[in-house]
Amino acid sequence: MKITSIHLYKVPPRWLFLEIRTDEGITGWGEPVVEGRADTVMAAVRELEPILIGKDPSRINDLWQEMYCGGFYRGGPVLMSAIAGVDQALWDIKGKALDQPVTSLLGGPVRDRMKTYCWVGGDDPSDEITQIESCRQSGLDTFKLNGCGRLRQIDSHRAIDSVIDRVGAIRTHFGNEIDFGLDFHGRVSRPMARVLLNELEPIRPLFVEEAVLPEYGHAFRELADSTNIPLAAGERLFSRHDFRPVLEAGGLAIIQPDLSHAGGITECVKIASMADAYDVAFAPHCPLGPIALASCLAVDFVSPNAILQEQSLGIHYNEGLELTDYVINKTDFDLTHGNIAPLPGPGLGVEVDRDFVMEQSKIPHNWETPRWRHSDGSVSEW
Repeated sequence: MKITSIHLYKVPPRWLFLEIRTDEGITGWGEPVVEGRADTVMAAVRELEPILIGKDPSRINDLWQEMYCGGFYRGGPVLMSAIAGVDQALWDIKGKALDQPVTSLLGGPVRDRMKTYCWVGGDDPSDEITQIESCRQSGLDTFKLNGCGRLRQIDSHRAIDSVIDRVGAIRTHFGNEIDFGLDFHGRVSRPMARVLLNELEPIRPLFVEEAVLPEYGHAFRELADSTNIPLAAGERLFSRHDFRPVLEAGGLAIIQPDLSHAGGITECVKIASMADAYDVAFAPHCPLGPIALASCLAVDFVSPNAILQEQSLGIHYNEGLELTDYVINKTDFDLTHGNIAPLPGPGLGVEVDRDFVMEQSKIPHNWETPRWRHSDGSVSEW
């Protein structure tokens, strides 16, 4: 079997799909994208085409090494996301060729179902209680919300109190009937993170994500020593080499690599195993589409330390489109009490609706990361 062509489809709400075709009629799908940088990643995939065309798609490890090592400059969000989408599609082809799910090719499942959580509250958090109530009707009991909106490097006690009042109201309303993680989203400085973590501790969030920016990953140990709240991070780390010093330094309870950013299935299986050696849980980041989610699940089901899976059903970015709109086998993505079963089909288990993809790819989307400023006009982290 040989790779004959690569096709890219930029589709709303903010996704990029990749299709690899072969001379035996088997196609594989991947999802290579950096949110807000879809065109840039498209260009990176195109630069990988000469490595791939005419090659045997079953040689996934060899092709991964050539894509990663062959260009001298390596790593980073753009290149690793391009590699991730190609890698997902190669695994999809391999599974379809052997009529086996990717999970089986990786050694078989270690669990029967995977617990998921959903987003509530939006970028500038509000109305979480109403949204949680709505999600609970479909059986979900675990959620994630932004911990705060704009927060200055050193902010007032009023700003801290507003966060505590809002999050505390959620805990008071639901008691221990739900769990929720808080995403600081890199909006919180190192000194303010210590203050917020201390104030939040009685509210008992399930975890705090990106308590500080990844540039300050060395501070996770210090922050973990100051709180009993489990700390999570990893969506802006892109390889096992990025995760190694963070794991060695300690402090993280949960790592969250993104299967569309961190080199795909091949790399994230290694990252999950590294984390397991440090007794760190695995909970992939995934606010993206169906191919990305299927790739996450393939690794979740073979990783003993996988504990939670983010998924984008109902997320505020989708704006009228859901991930299941792009697939034919919609019921395979059904949740039962917030849990999802292994996708039963071969490869990634996603039957992509190519006609719908083609139709939607004609609708230009240029989703951009929001750009925030503080009240004094200075730039704020989003």
